[in-house]
Amino acid sequence: MPAIPEPTEPLSDGHVSLRLSAERDIPEILIAHQDDPRLAASLGLEHPPSGAQLGREIEEAPASRAAGAAVSLTIVEPGADECRGQVRADRFDWEHAHADLGIWVAPDARGRGVGSHALALGAAWLIDACSLERVQLLAPPDNEPAIRAALAAGFAREGTLRSHTVRGGARIDLAVLSRVASDSARR
Repeated sequence: MPAIPEPTEPLSDGHVSLRLSAERDIPEILIAHQDDPRLAASLGLEHPPSGAQLGREIEEAPASRAAGAAVSLTIVEPGADECRGQVRADRFDWEHAHADLGIWVAPDARGRGVGSHALALGAAWLIDACSLERVQLLAPPDNEPAIRAALAAGFAREGTLRSHTVRGGARIDLAVLSRVASDSARR
């Protein structure tokens, strides 16, 4: 299983930048969950993360990247270092060269294209740096902001996985959006 490389410098498109998530992001992550009580549920979590839980995730991140399992990138605005959200890739299938991508954006950064720019940067980096052929985003069909951001980032909507996942004790559908390596050549 290949390791997930560390970006040699922050990924940037002039609108947003992505860097590896770090301990200094924890306060902004906690504030984002406090400002949006629905954020945890939208990420499939039963409750918002604690500072200790986030600290453990940051400590385990290098081993997770080395094992080719997951990577978390923090979204920042150019010229700043404050966490505006995160892009996370996991469920890597190295044999078939694909991974799942997820995103969240802090409430006060929403509605400005932050999510779509971050998804485009993250997907392009994963395809190039990890030699992936496919990156997919799964979102509840009613999560219109995530779906709009993915479409604006060059993802194609493929359909809906019916009764796919259990959240809050109920089975839910998930919309499937993907970006494949050949999409980058067309953009």
